[in-house]
Amino acid sequence: MAQTQIIKIDGMDCPSCTSKIEGVVCKLPGVENVSLNYTNQKMKFEIGNGGDAKAVIRAVEKLGYKTSQPSAKTPDIKSVWWQTGKGRLVIFSGILLAVAGALSVFLPEYAGYGFALAALVALYPLARKAVLSGIAGQPFTIETLVTIAVIGAIVIDEAAEAAVVVFLFLIGELLEMIAAAKARRSVQALADLVPKSAFLVVGTGTKEVMADTLAVGDVIEVRPGGRVPADGMISEGQTSIDEAAVTGESMPKRKTVGDTVYAGSINAEGMIRVTVEKGAQDNMIARILEMVENAEANKAPTARFIDNFSKYYTPGVIVVAALIAIIPPLLMGAEWDLWIYKGLAILLIGCPCALVLSTPAAITSGISAGAKHGLLMKGGAVLEAIGRVTVIAFDKTGTLTQGTPKVTDIKLFSGDEKTMLMLAGSVEAGSSHPLAVAIVDAAKTRGTVFEKVTNAEALSGRGVRADVGGRVVTVASPNYGREISKFSAAQNTTIETLEAEGKTVAAVIVDTVLLGVFALREDAKPAMQELADIGVSAVMLTGDNQRTGAALGAQLGIEVKAELLPQHKLDEITALKARGTVAMVGDGINDAPALASADVGIAMGGGTDVALETADAALLHERVGDVPELIKLSRATMANIHQNITLALGLKAVFLVTTIMGVTSLWMAIMADTGATVLVTINALRLLRYKFAKTGS
Repeated sequence: MAQTQIIKIDGMDCPSCTSKIEGVVCKLPGVENVSLNYTNQKMKFEIGNGGDAKAVIRAVEKLGYKTSQPSAKTPDIKSVWWQTGKGRLVIFSGILLAVAGALSVFLPEYAGYGFALAALVALYPLARKAVLSGIAGQPFTIETLVTIAVIGAIVIDEAAEAAVVVFLFLIGELLEMIAAAKARRSVQALADLVPKSAFLVVGTGTKEVMADTLAVGDVIEVRPGGRVPADGMISEGQTSIDEAAVTGESMPKRKTVGDTVYAGSINAEGMIRVTVEKGAQDNMIARILEMVENAEANKAPTARFIDNFSKYYTPGVIVVAALIAIIPPLLMGAEWDLWIYKGLAILLIGCPCALVLSTPAAITSGISAGAKHGLLMKGGAVLEAIGRVTVIAFDKTGTLTQGTPKVTDIKLFSGDEKTMLMLAGSVEAGSSHPLAVAIVDAAKTRGTVFEKVTNAEALSGRGVRADVGGRVVTVASPNYGREISKFSAAQNTTIETLEAEGKTVAAVIVDTVLLGVFALREDAKPAMQELADIGVSAVMLTGDNQRTGAALGAQLGIEVKAELLPQHKLDEITALKARGTVAMVGDGINDAPALASADVGIAMGGGTDVALETADAALLHERVGDVPELIKLSRATMANIHQNITLALGLKAVFLVTTIMGVTSLWMAIMADTGATVLVTINALRLLRYKFAKTGS
């Protein structure tokens, strides 16, 4: 049976590095399923019959990289750029270049030697990698192009330009490393949310222990304001839990005995005790991190195309450069030094750094941005496919039915929450209105016991009113509430803020005093409209009866296929594929066959094991409104990729023409490549700040 191995590769900061390493490792006997991730500098592979992990390590180190075993308990050292090997090399090369520049002013006869020394010192690690890669069977690398160009420039007495060229190239590599580290930290910051220690319940008291020593079944105490140190179930107490850091959900959730809490979330109110259900390596944040790492290593079709293209592109650049350097002098009697110079410039212009980086940098940023907002995707291929979706099939139960109104916020202005829940729930208990049902459900989940009401009456679409224990209780819209009660400026501001977030607000008034407000949200209907606005049609697939399905379908304005057995859902998915790329959205449990059959399976799963493992993507919020957000994120990522590719190839085309015309110098050529790399990286990193809609995630 094949064994999975993971090694950390120091210095693998560019996607071209992954292609080089992959090309060598994949040729080794008994090594299968090689997966590299330049963002986290890890390589995962399987050792089968005849394979040897030590041979893999030797092969990687022969390419000039250092390897180590990743440690789950040892966090990455967050060193600044000048403390890294590349940073120190840039600084030292800059000093040598400055010294050579000074020589050109004060001792010009020695300046050439100074520039040549600066160039060769800076070139050494690049030339070493080029030679080692050639010996390992990967002769056509970026380092090879730079090495040939720099040595050629020194030979034709252009040592000053050679030194500037290699210095600028090193700066470009350093910027790539910094960008990769930034992308890595944006997701790894999740791991820092889990506290290092926990209060373990022992006898009648507690003792502080390391969080990673907690075992399943341990009971821990989480104090107000503290972070939850492990995934588990509340066994004592009730509180509000802020899960924004884990799932991206902005509103705290009310939790009581029997409810699940996640490591890294914040206990906003009362003291609770939690029974640990998962160890440190299996908690929600650890699983999200693992999923994101695997996703970043899973190449998108565009990335695979660029990789394959680069295999022919780089040797093609060498051939073109050689022809430009040789043909004019041989056939037309042109000056050798001039055309060799132009050929060397073509080598530098042809460096595929920006092109190779264009796709994985954007994919990594897109996946990371989604993960931070509770949208998990299992790779670049999934991220690409979601943006091409033209039809989405929704299961009803647990998916579209999640779109019924739910209480998201309870804002108390007077009295206590328990009393407000009792009064509002008692008044609304006799109503079948969706908003009333939501308020009653919210009260029941908090253990509220309702009282008998009298003189109940509906207020013509504005709300309801009844007498409870001798008090007149009104649950109504804020507009009507202002007619019977005076709202303060602060209360009005709170209500306006909630409404700006797309929520429906219900005010609870006792006699003439505003006790508080409920905020409710229904995201299924707006989500269907948003899908229509971006050109995606929606279909409901349900096993429920035709009448029920049609009623919900009419409410949401979507097509309905009702009374379907699981095998019938598969048939419907197949039929829908005739209309384009199809996504299936289900609860990740009983919809597994349909999720697998669709081009993209999206699980509505609040962190359940099935949701994270069954589908191609998972929505941790269990919110229908996140489906259009996922599609828009995919499209934004693909647009970013197309911008990057256009930028990389466009700059190369311009400088190719100017070089042949004799306008471009060697240092300008490397500036074109370095500049394109920087611009592509900055453009890709913009996705880390992608703005999600307020009503989405």
